Amino acid sequence: MKKEYYNVIGVMSGTSLDGVDLSNIKFRLENNKWTFEILESETIAYSQSWVNQLKSAVDYSEMELENLNQDYTKLLATIISTFIEKHTIENLDAVCSHGHTILHQPQNGFTLQIGNLPEISKLTHQTVVCDFRVQDVKLGGQGAPLVPIGDRILFLEYDYCINLGGFSNVSFEQNGKRIAFDISPVNTVLNFYANQLGLNYDDKGKISRTGKVNTDLLNELNALNFYQQTFPKSLGFEFVKGIIIPIIESYKISIEDKLRTFTEHVALQTALALNGFETKNVKKNRMLITGGGAYNDFLIESIQSYLTEIELVIPSPKILEFKEALIFALLGVLKLRDEINVLSSVTGANKDHSSGIIYSN
Repeated sequence: MKKEYYNVIGVMSGTSLDGVDLSNIKFRLENNKWTFEILESETIAYSQSWVNQLKSAVDYSEMELENLNQDYTKLLATIISTFIEKHTIENLDAVCSHGHTILHQPQNGFTLQIGNLPEISKLTHQTVVCDFRVQDVKLGGQGAPLVPIGDRILFLEYDYCINLGGFSNVSFEQNGKRIAFDISPVNTVLNFYANQLGLNYDDKGKISRTGKVNTDLLNELNALNFYQQTFPKSLGFEFVKGIIIPIIESYKISIEDKLRTFTEHVALQTALALNGFETKNVKKNRMLITGGGAYNDFLIESIQSYLTEIELVIPSPKILEFKEALIFALLGVLKLRDEINVLSSVTGANKDHSSGIIYSN
């Protein structure tokens, strides 16, 4: 389906569990350059019951995962259909949906995003492009991150693109190749400790700001093997639940100090991740920051304190909050065109490829 104009919906659910992001995007291809317009956008929060299920699913049996996948596919279809009806969206080319990651073990040749069953097309009465990660893992890749091709196509004016979500990841050009990788957990951990204070999140990092860095904890976190690995590399919730939280919990310190120490850890790892990858821009390098972590003022200040030579750019709220939905919409469009939407330089797969499954209504 190659044409110059596409009307699609991008759908994304991230590991921070704040809800399902939906954006109606109009893409246009002119002179081999893609432009976009973000129209209606919305985040539909999960009920507490669904948050609990998605948090626990990493330990589910195979049968429990199958049932969860069925139920989540129905939930996602309802959310998508309601969004379309509410905003009177017509003449869609496709709904491009990431689903929700439950298991991510590329080292074992496995990744699972629920909500990508064929029924979603029939339930929404739309063409659906989804399940973008599985093929890459089969080709020997990490299945992540997938956003960097969108950074290259839509946001090339920035030297670096970083997303501060459940996990952080960075993307940039190096010697003509797009390089990208996950840096560290972010909101999966910060929100975990905010929840213990009865809060959904640490608003603007105000609580973290009052804490003190525990040097021993910081050193132990920084010494983890993942941070010594070279790219391509990616993270899943298993890393947080099995490694990060147990380490932090072994320290008998206040929640404020835990938040402060982990914020310092995120900022330091962000700086270390870029060490040696400076671009050759004669002007001051610019970094686009998106994801929920961009609202954490103290985290941004902490990152800036390490990256004094880089201008941190926080975009408009629509791009900040819905950039991943935007880019998965683009991945879906590229799949409809049977064009490359996953870069082997990023994931480590044995070739660039056009990933995803198309379900026709």
